[in-house]
Amino acid sequence: MPEDNDTNGAAVPTGRAKRLWHFGGMATGIAGSVAAGGLRAMAGGKRPDLTQLLLTPANTLRVTDGLSHLRGAALKLGQMLSMDTGIVLPGELTAILSRMRDDARHMPPKQLQTVLNAEWGPGWYSRFARFDVRPFAAASIGQVHRATLPDGTDLAIKVQYPGVRDSIDSDVDNVATLLRLPGLMPRGMDMSPLLAEAKRQLHAEADYLAEAQHLVGFGALLEGSDIFALPTLHDALCTPQVLAMRYMESAPLDSLVDAPQAQRDRVAAALIDLVLRELFVFGAMQTDPNLANYRFDPVTNRIVLLDFGAVQPIAAARAADFRALARVALDGGAEATRDAMLRIGYFGPDTAPHHQDLIQSMFDVAMGPLRQDTPFDFGRSDLLDRLRDMGLAIGNDRELAHVPPAATLFLHRKIGGMYLMAAKLRARVTLRPMVETYCRDQTLE
Repeated sequence: MPEDNDTNGAAVPTGRAKRLWHFGGMATGIAGSVAAGGLRAMAGGKRPDLTQLLLTPANTLRVTDGLSHLRGAALKLGQMLSMDTGIVLPGELTAILSRMRDDARHMPPKQLQTVLNAEWGPGWYSRFARFDVRPFAAASIGQVHRATLPDGTDLAIKVQYPGVRDSIDSDVDNVATLLRLPGLMPRGMDMSPLLAEAKRQLHAEADYLAEAQHLVGFGALLEGSDIFALPTLHDALCTPQVLAMRYMESAPLDSLVDAPQAQRDRVAAALIDLVLRELFVFGAMQTDPNLANYRFDPVTNRIVLLDFGAVQPIAAARAADFRALARVALDGGAEATRDAMLRIGYFGPDTAPHHQDLIQSMFDVAMGPLRQDTPFDFGRSDLLDRLRDMGLAIGNDRELAHVPPAATLFLHRKIGGMYLMAAKLRARVTLRPMVETYCRDQTLE
C-alpha cells in the first residue's frame, strides 16, 4: 500500500483499557483543575462555585480534545447530547458539547492497512486500480476513501475505526460518569433512558451492513426522483466495518449560498418536505442532520443524500401523536396542544405547572413560522436566537429534571438541523401548506 506522509493522522485508541486510560486522564485533569480553582477562590475570600469550576475554558478543552482523540462512541455521544437547545442539559454543558464536530483526525496508513487486512484479507490493494490512502472525509465512527476499480468504476469506501463497536457501551458509560460530576446536571435528572437509546443507536450505526440495507431502502423509496439522488452499493466490498458505494460527483450544499433565490428555496423546501415524508409516510428517518450528509449535483440539479447509519424507525403510534400535535398547534389551541405535548413526553404528569408553561411557550414560539400563510424568511429571522435563549433558560433551571423520550430528541435534532440548513441558504419557504398536506390528508396515514 502506498505510503502517506501526512502527519495529521492519529491512531485511534483501541481496547477498553487504553480508552479507559484516556477517560481517566480527562477526569484527573478536571479534578485537579477544580481543586486548584477552589483553593484560589477560598484564598481570595470567595465561596467556590462548583459549576463554574467545572466548566472553565481549560476543562472545556480537555473534554472536547479528549473525545475528539478517542473518536468512536465517545465523540458521537458528545455530538448527540449537543443536539438540544437546553431542555435536557444546562447551557454551559451544551456549549461544551456543541463544539464536537465530525472532523476527527484520521487514522494513520498502518492502522488503516491493519483494518482492511482484517476485512478484505492481505493483498486487497491488488483489487483496485487506485486506492487513496488519505481519506477525503473523517468522522466520529469512520473515514471515507476514494478508490477506482480496474474497470474504471469510482467508489467511495467508508472504513470504520478499529475497536469502535466493542467500545460503545463502555464509552457511553464513561461519558456518563463525566456528566455526573457534581454540579453539571440538575438533581434528580435521570439520563439512563437517553443513554440506553444512545447505545442502541450507536450499535446500529456501527453495523455497516445495516447501513447498506438502509441505503437500499431509501433508494427504493426515492427511486425515480428528479430532486434526490443516492449512491448505489458495491456489495462485493461491503462488510460489517466497510461500506463501499459508487462515488458521486457533487458539491457541498453551502456552495448554493449565492445561487438564485428560487434555487435555494427549492432545495430547502425539498429537504424540509423529505423530513415530513420520513415522519408521516416512510416510517423511518435519517436522524443525523450534519450538513455534510447533503450535497448538490450542479449537472442534474439534484440533492445527493449520503450516510444512512443513523436511520431510526418511527412507530405508527408516534407518527400519529406528532400528526395530532401539528394539527392542534397549527390552530393554536393551547389546552389541546398541552395534552398532545404530554402524550409525546415533552413533559411528564408530575412536571411542575410553571415548567410545563415554560416548555409550551418555547414550543409555541417554534410553531410561529408554520402558522403563517406567507413564505418564512429563514435568513432574516431571529427565531433561532430566541429559541436558544429560551432553551438555555429552561436548561439552567436546576429544578427541572424531566428528560423527553430519546426518539423525540432525535427527531428534534433532525428538525433543528434542517432549520440551520435553510438559514444558511437564506431560503424563503411557505411551511403551513406543507405541514397541512401531511397532517390533514388521511390517505397518507
